[in-house]
Amino acid sequence: MYLFPKFAAKAQSENTVYLVNEKDKFDGYKLTKDQVAFLKSTLKDDNFVLLNQFGKVTMFCKVEDLKKDAAKEKLRHLGFKVFEAAKDTCESLHITGESSKAQELFIEGFVLSSYEFSKYFTKPKKQKIKAVSYDNKAVNADRLEKITDATLWARDLINEPVSYLTAEQLAAEIVKKCKGTTVKAEVLGQAKIESLKMGGLLAVNKGSVDPATFTILEYKPKKYTNKKPIILVGKGVVYDTGGLSLKPTKGSMDSMKCDMSGAATVAATIIAVAKLGLPLHIISLIPSTDNRPGGNAYTPGDVITMFDGTTIEVLNTDAEGRMILADALAYAKKYKPELVIDAATLTGAAAAAIGPHATIAMGNADQEEFDALSKAGFATHDRVVQFPFWDEYKDEMKSTIADMKNIGGSFAGMITAGKFLEHFTDYPYIHLDIAGPAFNNAKDSYRGLGGTGCGVRLLVEFLSGK
Repeated sequence: MYLFPKFAAKAQSENTVYLVNEKDKFDGYKLTKDQVAFLKSTLKDDNFVLLNQFGKVTMFCKVEDLKKDAAKEKLRHLGFKVFEAAKDTCESLHITGESSKAQELFIEGFVLSSYEFSKYFTKPKKQKIKAVSYDNKAVNADRLEKITDATLWARDLINEPVSYLTAEQLAAEIVKKCKGTTVKAEVLGQAKIESLKMGGLLAVNKGSVDPATFTILEYKPKKYTNKKPIILVGKGVVYDTGGLSLKPTKGSMDSMKCDMSGAATVAATIIAVAKLGLPLHIISLIPSTDNRPGGNAYTPGDVITMFDGTTIEVLNTDAEGRMILADALAYAKKYKPELVIDAATLTGAAAAAIGPHATIAMGNADQEEFDALSKAGFATHDRVVQFPFWDEYKDEMKSTIADMKNIGGSFAGMITAGKFLEHFTDYPYIHLDIAGPAFNNAKDSYRGLGGTGCGVRLLVEFLSGK
């Protein structure tokens, strides 16, 4: 649930948020000299001031040089600060001042901050804010709404427990969201997956009582600029116990409903792209199952024949994400794509290496693709850091009894996983390991608590530049 501000030419509330710069003299704000002095003094050291004048709330947010990405991110955080300050006291707010870009960034942070996953509360707390207005007609409200809607829908999917969100239900939720858009959806069920001999997906699914799914989404507008499709692949492990290689550490399973964050990312991205009408042919592929230690679960030592015929020696059933992604990446070859990007909560090594502040990127695509992705990451503060992708890491995946094994050595696990996946590609490829930023166990500003929807704003921005 979230609130999107509606445009109004005039203030619809006495509660006002002023976006101001450091040079502002505060003329015309109907403030006393003491209040002006207080504001000037406080804004030197802080970027947020709240004045409560007998029930009327006035807030001042300092806007810095928006040529700097850090200043843009501060505005999103100010959106969070204002939402937190106003959510229990104000029924309405009016945003005014500074440029349309400043208002857009502020609104983006405000809207993302308003999200809460309250489905399972018997008596959910209702947000008091019912109306928000802003006065700059140049604000691109349509784009903001479509991107934030997609991001927060991705959060909804990630926050759903597996007691509801099985692989089949995930597919159903995605199909439902596609209705009313130009995205075509097809869901391959267990029988079709078996007929295609998707050995990786079927192996991971063997320990589950619920069937696997393979969802294909396609957005192909009448006029598109890419001769070959761009394909997005998302890991859809709706819950991960580790299988027979059961996750051993305390609390390590508590948030494993988030292991389908990559699936949520690529589904939400293609829907946002379609709603925005970007002139691109895009396909999303989502292999999905849970990974459990059920009666016929695949085991360490098994040799699995994948969709493309490659044989894999399984040495750890908790390295399951790469098994289902490998089948999807091999399946993507049939489209002869221009570029394939996968998104996956793939390795603890990625989270350990860089924490929650960025996504790890690697692959064999041209450097200009990585540069464009990095630029999009800084623009959205959904940042990526490129890691090396040398063939020496692939050597660690050699098996003595099969073509490959599914884990490497003790070091650089995020890279050896990426090199494993590369084996199943024959096209320009980028791998995004979102294990760090995908899920928050504590509230983190506008990124919220629980699923963050990371990758959606990043990929929409990247694709918008195509």
